[in-house]
Amino acid sequence: MADAKPAGITSDGIRIERRGAAALVTLDRGRAMNALTPQMLAALDGAYRTFARDNDLYIMVLKSADAKAFSAGGDMLLLCNKARTDLAAARADVRAEYQFNWLADCFSKPSVALIDGVVMGSGAGISAYCTHRVAGPRYRFAMPETAIGYFPDVGMAHVLARLPSRTGFYLGLTGAAIGRPDAYRLGLVTHCLDAAQFTEAEALLADAMPVDPVLDDRHADPGPGELMAHAGTIERCFADGPVEQIMARLDAVTGVSQPFAAETLALLQKRAPTALKVTLRHLTEALSQDLRHTLETDYRLASRFLAASDVHEGVRAALIDKDNAPRWRPATLADVTADLVNDAFAPLPPGEELNLAVRQDMQSLRV
Repeated sequence: MADAKPAGITSDGIRIERRGAAALVTLDRGRAMNALTPQMLAALDGAYRTFARDNDLYIMVLKSADAKAFSAGGDMLLLCNKARTDLAAARADVRAEYQFNWLADCFSKPSVALIDGVVMGSGAGISAYCTHRVAGPRYRFAMPETAIGYFPDVGMAHVLARLPSRTGFYLGLTGAAIGRPDAYRLGLVTHCLDAAQFTEAEALLADAMPVDPVLDDRHADPGPGELMAHAGTIERCFADGPVEQIMARLDAVTGVSQPFAAETLALLQKRAPTALKVTLRHLTEALSQDLRHTLETDYRLASRFLAASDVHEGVRAALIDKDNAPRWRPATLADVTADLVNDAFAPLPPGEELNLAVRQDMQSLRV
C-alpha cells in the first residue's frame, strides 16, 4: 500500500496530499459547505498545473472533508460584496474561475471526483470535467442560480444542454435538485459507490491500479430516478420556444403528470425573469458551442449580471435578510425585452473578452 506524504494543508480551504501515484485534493471549508473562494480556486489551478507535469503521478482525486457537502458552489455573498465596491476585481475572480474550468477539462491525466452530499454551482464546475465522477448515497445536484437572479455558469450550460429529453433545460431554468439515481441516468455521474468505498478506491488508485476496473467493480446501480419518470413531460414542455411558451405548456398539462407540471411552473414563477430568458438562450446556444466558447460567453454574461441589480437582490433575499422575497427588475417576463437579452450577450469592449486557448495549445503546455 502506498505511503502518504505529509499533507499540504493550506489556509484557504484546500488540502493537497501526495499518496503514491495519486494526488489527493480535499475541499476543507466545512463551515461554509465548501463554498469556493477565489483563494481555493487559485490553489486548485496551481495544483492541476503541477500535477500535469509530474511524470510519476497517475491520477488526481478530488474529494470533500465534509460529510454533508462536496461543495455548495461559489461564495456568492463574497462575490457580490466585492462587485459592489470593485466590479473589476469581481470580474477578475470569475474570469479566473472560468479559466480553471477550461484547465480542468483539458487536464491531461485521469481525474476522479468523489462526491457525497450537495454539489451545486461552482462545485459542479470543479467536478463536472473530471474523467470519472463518483456519487455517494447522499449526492444531491443542483444549478440554482436563477433563484438568485443569476445564470448557470462555470460552463455548465454546455453540460446541461446535452442531457437527454431536455432535462438540462429543466434543471437550468428551475434550479431543481436531483439525487444520484437521476444523475447517473442522465450521465452527470459515471459511477455510484457507497461512501465507505471511497477510501478503498483511493488506496487502490494510489497504488496505480487502473481506474476503470477499480470503479467498475465497485459500482452499484442506484435504481430508477424520480425525474426520469417525467422525462416525456419535460421534453414536451421544455421544447423550443420562449420561456412564456414553456410555462404555458406546463400549465396545460393534465392527467398523472399534472402535479409535477404544476410544481415546475411554480418554481419558474419564482425565478428572476431576466435570468430565465438569458438562461434559456444560453442553453440553446450552448448546444452548438464547445465548452471553450460556452465559458467565454459565461464571462460576458457574468460581467453584465454583476453590474446589474438582480443578483445582488437575490443574494440579499436568500443569504442576507433571508426573507425569500426578492424584488426583481424587470419584475415580469413581459418586461424583459429582446434588446435587454441581446445586451447581455453582446461582445465586451476591446481587450475585455475572455479568450481561452484552444485545447491543442492547452495540452501542448502540459496542463
